[in-house]
Amino acid sequence: MSTDGFPKGRLYHDTPGWVPEGSMFHIRIRCGAGHPIAFTEASHAQPLLESVRIYHHHQRWFCRLFLLMPDHLHALLAFPPDKIMSQVIKEWKTYHSRHHGLQWQDGYFDHRIRNRRELEEKAAYIRFNPVVKGLITHPADWPWFVDQHTLDAK
Repeated sequence: MSTDGFPKGRLYHDTPGWVPEGSMFHIRIRCGAGHPIAFTEASHAQPLLESVRIYHHHQRWFCRLFLLMPDHLHALLAFPPDKIMSQVIKEWKTYHSRHHGLQWQDGYFDHRIRNRRELEEKAAYIRFNPVVKGLITHPADWPWFVDQHTLDAK
């Protein structure tokens, strides 16, 4: 235990009470070091993206954007007031570990989005991530994402 009361080596993920309900978070989750198959392989990508849809439609989270990369994922998510972000993400990761053999890095990164400009910047950063990594030349060519428009259309 560190001097601030948090476990050493772990990020503190409880949302403070002063954070407004419905706040959007940039979430990044990495695969475990020994994970042999890329998240963008169809055997992983399809169940991952389908579970994003299920969580969105069952209001476990509100998904604005969710994008898979070979060794990590990015999401812009908001959580209902009766859901604890860390618990929802833990349950989602556990499901995929048990049912699809995914290995995750412990924990995850989260950053609360503070305003509209920052939301637009983070969304652009996420959509351009495959371009920056040299995997494609145009964001529209990347198949491994869902956004609020595709989620709400179904």
